[in-house]
Amino acid sequence: MTNNATPYAIELRDISKRFGAVQANKDICLQVEAGTIHGIIGENGAGKSTLMSIIYGFYEADTGYIEVDSKRVDIRTSQDAIDSGIGMVHQHFMLVENFTVLENVVLGAEGGALLKQGMDAARVELQRLAQEYSLDIDVDAIVEELPVGLQQRVEILKALYRGARILILDEPTGVLTPQEADHLFRILKALKEQGVTVLLITHKLREILASTDNVSVMRQGEMVAHRETAKTDKEELAELMVGKKVRLQVSKEVAAPTETVLSAKNLCFVDGQGVERLKNVSLDLRAGEIVGIAGVSGNGQSELLNVLSGITPMTSGEIQFGDTLINAKAPKNAAQMRDLKMAHVPEDRHKMGLVTGFEAYEAAVLGYHNSDAYNGKVLMNRKVMVDECSRRMAGWDVRPPNPHLKTANFSGGNQQKIVIAREVEQNPDVLLIGQPTRGVDIGAIENIHEQIVKLCVAGKAILLVSVELDEIMALSDRIIVMFDGAIVGELDIKDADERTLGLMMANAYNEELSEQALQEGESA
Repeated sequence: MTNNATPYAIELRDISKRFGAVQANKDICLQVEAGTIHGIIGENGAGKSTLMSIIYGFYEADTGYIEVDSKRVDIRTSQDAIDSGIGMVHQHFMLVENFTVLENVVLGAEGGALLKQGMDAARVELQRLAQEYSLDIDVDAIVEELPVGLQQRVEILKALYRGARILILDEPTGVLTPQEADHLFRILKALKEQGVTVLLITHKLREILASTDNVSVMRQGEMVAHRETAKTDKEELAELMVGKKVRLQVSKEVAAPTETVLSAKNLCFVDGQGVERLKNVSLDLRAGEIVGIAGVSGNGQSELLNVLSGITPMTSGEIQFGDTLINAKAPKNAAQMRDLKMAHVPEDRHKMGLVTGFEAYEAAVLGYHNSDAYNGKVLMNRKVMVDECSRRMAGWDVRPPNPHLKTANFSGGNQQKIVIAREVEQNPDVLLIGQPTRGVDIGAIENIHEQIVKLCVAGKAILLVSVELDEIMALSDRIIVMFDGAIVGELDIKDADERTLGLMMANAYNEELSEQALQEGESA
């Protein structure tokens, strides 16, 4: 029953959506107060994205309906959503990179046959919106030349230009530095103060608690709880998401690293288009230590993992791994690096970590399938593979625990567990691990972190790449920061804080130090 005393910007009534045998949303009811920031949280596969896709017209609900400003609306397409005052900022931006900000904003809404007249009017309106909502930006700038945080502002402006009064943001901070994320939330607060309603979908509980007025929790396709943000905490929200108590802190002792296991010097990599992706990268990995690589996605971290693991040959430089020297004249491929006791959890499990048409027991030995442990005199020993996969599934809580299920039929989080278990259980001397908890449910993150720490305690060297700064800070003993393919800083964990790392990630740390020194000199 609607409470007439409370104005709701959007209401969902008994929304259900099924894809074949999968019930993605079941009888979802949600009321979002106008002029508030409302968080939607839930584990991977909880149904959040499906629900937002229904609101924005990507999918049609099987049953139920939507009301906007207390009026029932029929949303079958994204244009229907836009006409109803709903805008959406996607996790991966929908921008034409070689267009200007102005051209991107008006694309599809040019204002009639007289393009110049429409563009002139759009320029005036954009300048008004930018000033009103603190979205300062050069409307003539080329989008690809803008930093990620400003590109996100373009997406927000695009939605506002089309009349959005309800704004959906899907995992908006995944590609931002901490400083850019803080600025985004200041923008959202300004939007709220101007009466815009914000729906924020994120898995970062800290952001939910810091920025929202209310939060709703989804689990297994159903809406299981609504809370005033000020009256809840991380522990309660995590338990509501998972259905059981979750320990959110990583239990880790101070590292006692020993000998250097791997030393990389002046690694360079130039891609097929002639772009220098790695620029004289040097680092050491020591036994019994976790080294984290922090940086906004796309600043060379992926290329570094690929070069170290042997997937991509270096252009120049060298790697000393144990007694083996590797360089451009004496390269090693990925199989040879595995033979040297290096394991690699790739950032993209679908592209590089799995064959989704394989059964789980087959995926569990990929890369190690030539090992004597899995082979008889003539044929592969299928029973050994199945038994080992079953054991790993039990130890890593892979659901469902069926070695014969096609890998494609597991959720993203359970696919990730299969990949990590495969690499960790090879007992490598060096583990390269990219985005270890991407797409993993909050309840499984704890287990993955424990296994990484256990490997470190056993004296292994670990290089961790993650876009989650909280994860980097929780697990790492040392943190290396990359920007534009180069290492721009390194901190011991005891000296690391979010602000300093954020400045390094934006390559602005030295500028800030210089400014502070100048101010101190003037005050003296």
